[in-house]
Formats: sequence, structure tokens, C-alpha cells
Amino acid sequence: MPDKSTSSEARPSGASATAEVATPPRKIYPIVKYGDPILEKPTAAVNKFDTNLEQLAEDMFASMYAAQGVGLAAPQIGLNLRMAVVDVTVGKNPEAKIVLINPEITHAEGEVREEEGCLSIPGFRGYVIRPQFVTVKALNAKGEPFEMRGENMLARAFCHEIDHLNGVLFLQHLSMLKRDLIKRKIKKLKKQGEW
Repeated sequence: MPDKSTSSEARPSGASATAEVATPPRKIYPIVKYGDPILEKPTAAVNKFDTNLEQLAEDMFASMYAAQGVGLAAPQIGLNLRMAVVDVTVGKNPEAKIVLINPEITHAEGEVREEEGCLSIPGFRGYVIRPQFVTVKALNAKGEPFEMRGENMLARAFCHEIDHLNGVLFLQHLSMLKRDLIKRKIKKLKKQGEW
């Protein structure tokens, strides 16, 4: 999910501003675009928690920041894993980084209609109704369970990324007319070799 407040100002590359001892360089994954079948398939549960998974989470944050997003799900980098990362501060607050592994929404309330986009469908946005508050149950990168309540933008990001893990894109929440219009435009871009 892209940061809707995106401007031309420089975004963090994922490297910390504070001096850390020998931080390994982060891998920036290319974002998989709409049309790739991995985006519309439910993902497989994660059951192996090790340093590779922790490194993958950090690489996903770096990839998300590079794409100026607030959320990124594993299928968006071509991986069939029930894993996503979220940071609604776009790297401004290291405490706001959230890793969601095998997440489930356990409670939702309220309704908010806001414009939404997706890193896998660049250049297209649409109004989507999401809950105002959600409670998510998940595991962190070390395999430790946690529960977290999100409100407004954070609730939207949780719902958007968990949709990705279920093979659902934000397009499916739009009207048939709006969805068809976007799909036609993408088809045209593909023909022109611009997608």
C-alpha cells in the first residue's frame, strides 16, 4: 500500500540514521505488478522462524520504503508466504515498524471510505470502505505471538496487507465500473510495453 502523502521529498532507503555496527546491506526487491498470478492466490503459512526470516522482514521494509509505501506483503515481492510489513510513518519512526506473520483480523468495527492505492497497481487509486478499527492477531519475525489494535490509516493498512495474503487486491473492493476501467487502462499499458 503506497503512502498517500507521497511527495518529491527524499524517503529513507531503509538504512538507519543512527550509527549502527555493521548493518548488512538490505536487498531491495522489485515490486510484482498486477497481472502476476501470485497476487491473486492465498499464501502459505510461515512455520520456520530463523535469522533468514528476520533478514527478509528487514529487506521487505527497505523495499517498501524504496517504493514509498506504508505496507508490503510477501506476494508483492514474489514470495508465497503469509507475511507482511507495515509502517504508516514511512520510516520516520523506527518504533512504528510492524511485522505481521500468519496474521488474522479478530475484530473490526466502524466504517471509513478513503482513497486507496497499491504498490502492485502503481498509478491507480480508488475509494475503498474499510473498518475504522481492527484488532490483529499475528506472530512477529521471532515467532512470538502478539495482538494489536489499529485505527484509521493503520487499520486500513492491516486490512489491505491481509487481503494481499488472501489473494485479494483492493480492486475487488471497487465498483464493477471502476474496476473494469482500471483493468482496461492496464491492458493498454501492457500493449504499449509500459506495465
